Amino acid sequence: MGKEITNRDENYSQWYLDIVKKANLAENSAVRGCMVIKPHGFAVWENMRDQLDKMFKETGHVNAYFPLFIPKSFLSKEAEHVEGFAKECAVVTHHRLMNDPHGQGVVVDPDAKLEEELIVRPTSETIIWNTYRDWIKSYRDLPLLINQWANVVRWELRTRPFIRTAEFLWQEGHTAHATRDEAIAETRKMLDVYAQFAEEYMAMPIIKGVKTPNERFAGAEDTYTIEALMQDGKALQAGTSHFLGQNFAKAFDVQFLTENNKLEHVWATSWGVSTRLMGGLIMTHSDDQGLVLPPKLAPYQVVIIPIPKPNDEINTVANDVMMSLRKKGIKVRYDQDKKKRPGFKFAEYEMHGIPVRIGIGKRDLEKNQVEVARRDTKEKTFVPLDGLEDYITNLLDDIQQNLLNRAKAYRDEHITKVDNFDDFKKVLDEKGGFILAHWDGTTETEIKIKELTKATIRCIPLDNKPEDGLCILTGKPSKQRVLFAKAY
Repeated sequence: MGKEITNRDENYSQWYLDIVKKANLAENSAVRGCMVIKPHGFAVWENMRDQLDKMFKETGHVNAYFPLFIPKSFLSKEAEHVEGFAKECAVVTHHRLMNDPHGQGVVVDPDAKLEEELIVRPTSETIIWNTYRDWIKSYRDLPLLINQWANVVRWELRTRPFIRTAEFLWQEGHTAHATRDEAIAETRKMLDVYAQFAEEYMAMPIIKGVKTPNERFAGAEDTYTIEALMQDGKALQAGTSHFLGQNFAKAFDVQFLTENNKLEHVWATSWGVSTRLMGGLIMTHSDDQGLVLPPKLAPYQVVIIPIPKPNDEINTVANDVMMSLRKKGIKVRYDQDKKKRPGFKFAEYEMHGIPVRIGIGKRDLEKNQVEVARRDTKEKTFVPLDGLEDYITNLLDDIQQNLLNRAKAYRDEHITKVDNFDDFKKVLDEKGGFILAHWDGTTETEIKIKELTKATIRCIPLDNKPEDGLCILTGKPSKQRVLFAKAY
């Protein structure tokens, strides 16, 4: 099966598409730019969603749901916001179809035109803040900590499964606060939640930072981001958290009565991650044999395969092993399918990224042992049945840590400091990765660098230390380095 995967070094883009297809994660749909997420892919997304949802609730947030459709007039209320999303909006203009008088199927009924067009949500700030106006009256109603799991539509012309699609799944948190400081603290807190999830569960190392004014979310005062590095040296914006100031509260007149009986506008945040994380997971860990999944997010962490096929003795041992692993909280499957040979199953589970494979054969049982193979390094070893549960538990922890260490080593090897534009271009062309360089702080220079190199400022790292220098393009003074990269 691995031979069906294009070599990463030959064509990284095709390698990615091959894995999405061959690992049964997703496929193109009948609607251009949209995808069908298949059961294996959706199971991984469910694990991501469930863990994030748990983390959100542990920080005091609750889930709600808001309409898919947004009145067009709502988007007009926050000028920056509408400008940022106007070119990506899908618009509903009619509410009814009719049979074509000429017998050509169905057509839009011209008499069913909506009085006001509806926008299929590209994001939900406007519909949510229109609702919050009725929910928030007093300081007693704050903070309001709401999250929504939903689908959104952004009419992308160039799409790639999970990374950029016209419709995608995500969560969007929308919170309201009594003070500026409380809202900023919320913004940073949720960025830390995303960072923790990326590193502890996805085994994907990230860099936390703040976006430049040119790159920040439309309608935000500040956008914080986690940036990850993929195996082709390109960056992926993996999650964002926005401090919205009072922009949306003023646009939708959301005010509250303070403890001092003064009427003030509330302070807002929004934050989100999407099925783009699936793309990040694939591109961070996978290899030329297929998908590689960190154990904490795998639909099942261990698969047991009988060799050459099931029999009573093997079934008894396999079921005992399965039950003992499940008691330790390990997700395990016993594949008793007699239609597929063991070699095919080995290749299939390798392609699907299952972290650990246990092979049970008659000769192994005579020696009271089983064969254990790990997906990340492809190492195989024979393990006694006595103590197998502890061995597998430790092995899964080791795989999870190894994937993080491996990705972090790659990331760190591909962070380069440069001090002039020639070196900047050379590193971009020959090495790729993150580049730390000085920038004069102007949007004009930022845009010019992008025009000349296709590299963007991914963020101003939060752990930045002051450092005097000269902008790589203009030679003007700079007080710190920023993080550049080509990106998805």
